Amino acid sequence: MLDTAPPKRRTPRLPGAVSRLWYGLHHLIREAAKFATVGGVGFVVDLAIFNALLFWGADGIGPLHDSPLWAKTIAVVGATTVTYTGNRLWTFRHRARTGLAREYTLFFVLNGIGLGIALACLGFSRYVLGLSGPLADNIAANVVGLLLGTLFRFWSYRTWVFPAHRVQVQEQTT
Repeated sequence: MLDTAPPKRRTPRLPGAVSRLWYGLHHLIREAAKFATVGGVGFVVDLAIFNALLFWGADGIGPLHDSPLWAKTIAVVGATTVTYTGNRLWTFRHRARTGLAREYTLFFVLNGIGLGIALACLGFSRYVLGLSGPLADNIAANVVGLLLGTLFRFWSYRTWVFPAHRVQVQEQTT
């Protein structure tokens, strides 16, 4: 005789708290992947502007060759415009909308702090360690500074710019 009953479940269902934790972790990973994709596009914009301002010219000397902090600032402003749009419309589209003016302002302020982190790394490398040139400037600004700034940005955007929807708990009356 052929048994057509579905096989018995070998693993029990996850308890509610574990299930919520798993869902939350899965959701965080998806959000981080989208954030990284948008950030990758912003990185390309940042890198292109930064290197053009520092090194795109005669003999590898760009218009802001002697002003790397200004070059980085301009590059980040350009990239910020691109990343705000990508994050609002894709990465955090499911989160609460708190008003364009509020979000845009907070996004740029927090991005400014992220820029400060990158500038501190670049300034330290250039002026304290005495390292300069395309490789040293890019490692300081676009590897170390970008990594630290990105961790700060992801956390702060999720917390303040694009907050989760607030769940209102209604009390039951018995």
